[in-house]
Amino acid sequence: MNTHQIERRTVRGHQGEVSVALQGNPQGTAVVLTHSILSSGAMWEAQAALLAERGWRVLRIDTTGHGHSPAPSGPVSMDGLASDTVAVLDALSIARAHYVGLSLGGMSGFGLGIHHADRVLSLVLCDARADAPPAVAAPWDERIAVAQAHGTCEPLAAPTIARWFGQDFLADQPAACERLRSVAASTSVAGFVGCARAIQGLDYLNDVGAIRLPTTLIVGANDGVLPAAMRDLQTRVAGSVLVSVPNAGHLPNIEQPDLFNAFLLSHFARLSC
Repeated sequence: MNTHQIERRTVRGHQGEVSVALQGNPQGTAVVLTHSILSSGAMWEAQAALLAERGWRVLRIDTTGHGHSPAPSGPVSMDGLASDTVAVLDALSIARAHYVGLSLGGMSGFGLGIHHADRVLSLVLCDARADAPPAVAAPWDERIAVAQAHGTCEPLAAPTIARWFGQDFLADQPAACERLRSVAASTSVAGFVGCARAIQGLDYLNDVGAIRLPTTLIVGANDGVLPAAMRDLQTRVAGSVLVSVPNAGHLPNIEQPDLFNAFLLSHFARLSC
């Protein structure tokens, strides 16, 4: 088995085609990885290799309008993004999978756990919240206006990377930051706008108590208000575990990969998988 070989498939999602990268053991238990807005499945490269080497079947979904997935053909909703994950599982004849989502992927992961629990073995939700109060929703209007005015996500790319990481990482890892900036800049305007509107409509907080799946919540300790938001979520999701990654911001899987990977593997060990 070549754990580094990647196969790419295209699946019909709720608003167009969705691209998924497949890696690892085709007979292994499936793990789905989903990413933040203005990113792609490429942000999970290290974790995909780690899991594939351990015998998992790894599915990295490029969210609509991001990465290899073309721009959506209509409005994007958080429920729709969750249904895209189900569409990928259906297309690959996978009954149930573990789900790992960060930021936007974590937000839709709450919807997946609420509405499609029968398709999920467990949840790892990272640096995500389950609601969008006005203070969270409002800044997206300005970002949407910038993208639409310029017809590209290029003006959003550098500020987004600066928000995700601390200054030390920006100075010490310029190559990694440039790769992420390039992915952000290449995101389609329709994909960004659709997913930003989905974030503004995020409304799962009152329903997360219905989640009864094994759940681990991971958050970068330096990720603004999200550590507090995720502490609140941990009290709402019965039996969930919350872990904080020190010296990390919004993408702890990239900023502190060794610690993040240890927490990820600990989640699976807890399930005796």
